[in-house]
Amino acid sequence: MLDTATYTPRLKAVYKDTIRAAMKEEFGYKNDMQIPRLDKIVLNIGCGAEAVRDSKKAKSAQEDLTAIAGQKALTTVAKKSIAGFRVREDMPLGAKVTLRGDRMYEFLDRLITIAMPRIRDFRGISGKSFDGRGNYAMGLKEHLVFPEIDFDKIDENWGMDIVIATTSQTDAEAKALLKHFNMPFNS
Repeated sequence: MLDTATYTPRLKAVYKDTIRAAMKEEFGYKNDMQIPRLDKIVLNIGCGAEAVRDSKKAKSAQEDLTAIAGQKALTTVAKKSIAGFRVREDMPLGAKVTLRGDRMYEFLDRLITIAMPRIRDFRGISGKSFDGRGNYAMGLKEHLVFPEIDFDKIDENWGMDIVIATTSQTDAEAKALLKHFNMPFNS
């Protein structure tokens, strides 16, 4: 059992010890509060048409996302009815979870060091998926790359959205911050 009073995630310690100083030197910040940091990581699984046919699919996605994140995932529901898609208002359609603090650093560490190397034909992630305000969004085609998911017990292979929100003002600052975390950009 970990002593949570003294335990610090590896990437959080790296950020405090080396990344902050490197970012301050690289961009010439005058104040330590100007140095960009990770704000949150949002994970999302959308079930789509499968959830319309079988309501248990959204529950399965929620359980898988809870296992990956280490934190209970919320079920996402339809905001309004759409007859063409056979969707009713408040029908469960997926799951999402927002990670902050130590869990956020732990997830990012697992994503970079364990999950991404397990992606088939992986050549790095796009360096162009920034939103203009320092946030990065990426997608995974299958959630099976995470070791928390037991391959034999999976009934459906889900795609997954991952949004990394930073306090950066520009995309260049955010990309530099994520590069310091060893994010494998291909461009």
